[in-house]
Amino acid sequence: MPNRQSALAAAIASEQVTVSMMYDRLDAARTRAETALSAVHAGSGSGLTARMRVEREVTAGEQAVRLARLHGVERGLCFGRVDTSGGQTIYIGRIGLRDEEHESVLIDWRAPAARPFYVATPADPADLVRRRHLHTRERTVVGLDDEVFDLAGMSESDRRGLVGEAALLAALRRGRTGRMTDVVATIQTEQDRVIRAGLQGALVVQGGPGTGKTVAALHRAAYLLYTHRDVLERRGVLVVGPNPMFLRYIGQVLPALGETQIVMATVGELFPGVRATARDTPAAEAVKGDVRMAGFVAAAVRRRQRVPDGDLEVPYEHLVLTVPHEVCAALRDRARAVRLPHNMARKLFVTELLKELVVAEARALEAALRIEELDDPDYQPLELDRDLDETGLRLGAERLWSDPGVRRAVDALWPDLSPRRLIAETLADPEALAATVPAGLDWRVLLRPAAGPGAEPTVGDVPLLDEAAELLGEDDSARRLAAREAERERAGEELYAREVLQVAELDDVVDIGHLSDLLGEGRLAERHHDDGPERTLADRAAADREWAYGHVIVDEAQELSAMAWRLVMRRVPARSLTVVGDVAQTGSAAGARSWAEMLDPHLEGRWREERLEVNYRTPVEIMRLAAEVLREVDPAQEPPESVREEGAEPRAVAGGPAAVPAVVAEELAAIGEGRLGVVVSDAWHPRVLELFPGGADLDAPVAVLTVTQAKGLEFDAVVVADPAGMAGRDLYVAVTRATRRLAVVHEGPLPGPLRLLESTT
Repeated sequence: MPNRQSALAAAIASEQVTVSMMYDRLDAARTRAETALSAVHAGSGSGLTARMRVEREVTAGEQAVRLARLHGVERGLCFGRVDTSGGQTIYIGRIGLRDEEHESVLIDWRAPAARPFYVATPADPADLVRRRHLHTRERTVVGLDDEVFDLAGMSESDRRGLVGEAALLAALRRGRTGRMTDVVATIQTEQDRVIRAGLQGALVVQGGPGTGKTVAALHRAAYLLYTHRDVLERRGVLVVGPNPMFLRYIGQVLPALGETQIVMATVGELFPGVRATARDTPAAEAVKGDVRMAGFVAAAVRRRQRVPDGDLEVPYEHLVLTVPHEVCAALRDRARAVRLPHNMARKLFVTELLKELVVAEARALEAALRIEELDDPDYQPLELDRDLDETGLRLGAERLWSDPGVRRAVDALWPDLSPRRLIAETLADPEALAATVPAGLDWRVLLRPAAGPGAEPTVGDVPLLDEAAELLGEDDSARRLAAREAERERAGEELYAREVLQVAELDDVVDIGHLSDLLGEGRLAERHHDDGPERTLADRAAADREWAYGHVIVDEAQELSAMAWRLVMRRVPARSLTVVGDVAQTGSAAGARSWAEMLDPHLEGRWREERLEVNYRTPVEIMRLAAEVLREVDPAQEPPESVREEGAEPRAVAGGPAAVPAVVAEELAAIGEGRLGVVVSDAWHPRVLELFPGGADLDAPVAVLTVTQAKGLEFDAVVVADPAGMAGRDLYVAVTRATRRLAVVHEGPLPGPLRLLESTT
């Protein structure tokens, strides 16, 4: 281990010199652009001819765009390097940079020269010997990861300097048996099939612990972004992970995924404005994830489309306005019949009901006047058809709608609902739950307070919120009116811009075709606005619930419920997906027991599966124990075949939470340097976390995680605390997080499959 660490430190130091040089070149480029832009502004003033104005706009536009681009690449400036068989080294980054001799020091990731970084695979290495990923924080190199395509083509010093996964693969290839070499080739072939699979359709990547399914899926994302740039740059890629820690972890694997085309989110973050992390009880999780809960949401919406038990009576000034019950029912049925979302159909219902109230007001006034004027020979009764035309009804409706009492009465029958209000109010109402939860599901496990602790949305609520948003919609009349006004304003600005360009053409300032491309009328018009920094595609997509992504990758997909799959499928109408997971590791009470169960309702069998069956990270000693756990919880599942021996058998230590720090200290001493994770039951988690300040941080020397938080993560050493408090599948997940050493701390008897361990005190 010390040799690996010293090799890593030396490699990081070397790359830091190169990266620092690149940032120096970036700073110099920014200074030049700022100076040029300042010079343009300094030349502004009165008395400029049309030609001079256009030239100034063109130059300022060029420099402003360049400066914005240079500021936008600060984070993750350089993220990759490739070494070719011809001895050439090429660095890949978010922009192209040259040194003072105009030699290229950084290749733009979109340039043809950068293509091998994305498309090279073990089966088709594209003349590469090595591909290196650089992980940076601010301007500092904090990690490296090598992938080797031609180990024989590297010098011995280069092989000793390998870091990350490549160091492990190189060690495997130097194994003494032919079996290890064959296995590594199998790994490469399996992952290559995943990476290079086509964009269209759904691909399921089924793989057990340590099979590299996550890395393969992320490489697939980079491959797709390059080979299908025209589609994915416009629509983007969504990566869905099981928890925020996992997303941080994979976000460091391929920084080349960038911030502009990739949205990374958990299921709890897939509804704009909500960042749910709290989880339901297993019983509530199972109910909320059941696909029949789509019917619950629909029933909850219909339940809010009411009619009064009798006639509708609305006090207004000195009158009582009465609309017969059967008229209210007819209006409700008519509004439902248009098959618009609730909030859009509400506009029809409210409009028609207000008209009925206007008529009711006229009748009430007539009745009052008739009583007062019985003896008046000139009295003329009100003729509604004559005196209440469409204009009269409209004006009367506007007048009544301004009255708070009338508004409350109408809202009570067909309220304007938000998804959060609908779901929160329904889950807090026992009567509503009993009436809307489908038969066969226990509504009582869903009941929670309307406000205060326990009232915030949970992860299981998010698919319900999304379902509600589909059924509720929104009355977008005001937004469409504002959009029309904005369009008229923009049309006027573009007319002005077009005139400026035409003047430039008449004055023979520049080639008008080139000028229009560079600074067309739309861009010229936009320069009159300053709405702050432009939002990236990822920003816009994450804020838009109806955004249609070009591709979706779901990692640890076995954890998604049937309702969560409905949410995901709305995000990708083209059904272009990469589904990554292991049904043997399903921990959620609402998760998958088979891929067909979850995917067939949406894809009707139109999906294909690739299986990764070789575990090259978890040692044989640990997988032997994990296989016993899996055999007990799911005998139908086969664990992946491990190919590496570490020489350290798992061990068990008897004791409670207080015994964990001593075991952790022993394991840290055994691995020398590396990362250690304490995977702990939900019951022990608060007490163990108190023993490790900073343990909630994934970057801490010792990270303390529940099984749910540890999904998809790996550590050099793992201490499993309170195995008896973990469900069977959770225990399988917990014991397969280690790449070198495993220790178990238990209080009371060990669970059945762990009794192979010799326990010490």
